[in-house]
Amino acid sequence: MRDPFLMLGIESSCDDTAAAVVRSDGEILSSEVTGQAALHAAYGGVVPELAARAHAERLDIAVETALAAARTRLAELSGIAVTAGPGLIGGVLSGVMCAKGIAFGTGLPLVGVNHLAGHALTPRLTDNLPYPYLMLLVSGGHCQFLIVRGPDDFRRLGGTIDDAPGEAFDKCARLLALPQPGGPHVERVAAGGDPGAIRFPRPLLDRPGCDMSFSGLKTALLRARDADVAEHGGLPERRRADLCASFQAAVADVLAEKSRRALAVYMEEAPGTPSFAVAGGVAANGVIRARLETVAAGAGARFVAPPLALCTDNAAMIAWAGIERMRAGHRDGMDLGARPRWPLDTSSPALIGGGRKGAKA
Repeated sequence: MRDPFLMLGIESSCDDTAAAVVRSDGEILSSEVTGQAALHAAYGGVVPELAARAHAERLDIAVETALAAARTRLAELSGIAVTAGPGLIGGVLSGVMCAKGIAFGTGLPLVGVNHLAGHALTPRLTDNLPYPYLMLLVSGGHCQFLIVRGPDDFRRLGGTIDDAPGEAFDKCARLLALPQPGGPHVERVAAGGDPGAIRFPRPLLDRPGCDMSFSGLKTALLRARDADVAEHGGLPERRRADLCASFQAAVADVLAEKSRRALAVYMEEAPGTPSFAVAGGVAANGVIRARLETVAAGAGARFVAPPLALCTDNAAMIAWAGIERMRAGHRDGMDLGARPRWPLDTSSPALIGGGRKGAKA
């Protein structure tokens, strides 16, 4: 296939309906994202059935809007990339069926993309990062360290064995009566608190390896909150800020230490230009991002963090992953299926408890 060519990307794995048009030279011509926060606000989290119905109603509009913003037509595209998993199965299925319909009607090639690969390959889109590089995927449903060697070549060094950090932030917000999604609100409140006020545990730091756990941290927060309520007859705002800051500091400490260990393993491959990239919704947290940048500098590795709009779920990353897979000769047929789980590293054993918490763990 001759460069440059245009790829339509479709993303619907959780609660963001997204479509984008990306050119094979890395230029994002359009990226449209419609969130569902208001739809799920009353429930304290994403309701899969509501999310799936919203995707089915909005996907065609998202595609039309992305094409119009890119000032292009379906006939000018060279392919369609769609998230085929992992994620909430109803949402993934909505996106796959939409992409199949467009592909069937236009005759365009169809490329199924692993949502996690979309995040993992984003530094290639934004910074043209050479292989191999170390990637930390950290968001609401997943958290893992990967050595990225190619569009379909990933080695997992470790990951969360229970809650992902984003899920832990959401539960922290729920326990402290903060709005959802929890991450941005916890970070905002934490800015006014003392990160050393409460000594929360740093799970699994006493064990070797790069695996992580955040479920116990959430339980420790619950106990600290209950103790404050019992002592003060409620939860003072100052104490709420201290809880948020201390919780955020604990997560940052765990991610920083595990990143040091992952970098040490990655550096054994002697990459010509060592690079450490981070992506996913939690990568938007300023405190965590700064800690990871410091760790990368200490290891002599280049630190890459995509723009915030490309850290959260979006279709531009799916379009780019589709471009890389298409260049490698990959195509999918009308038998492309939607997958609730889809590990990037199929040679490594499943994480203990992996996938038990959250849709994309």
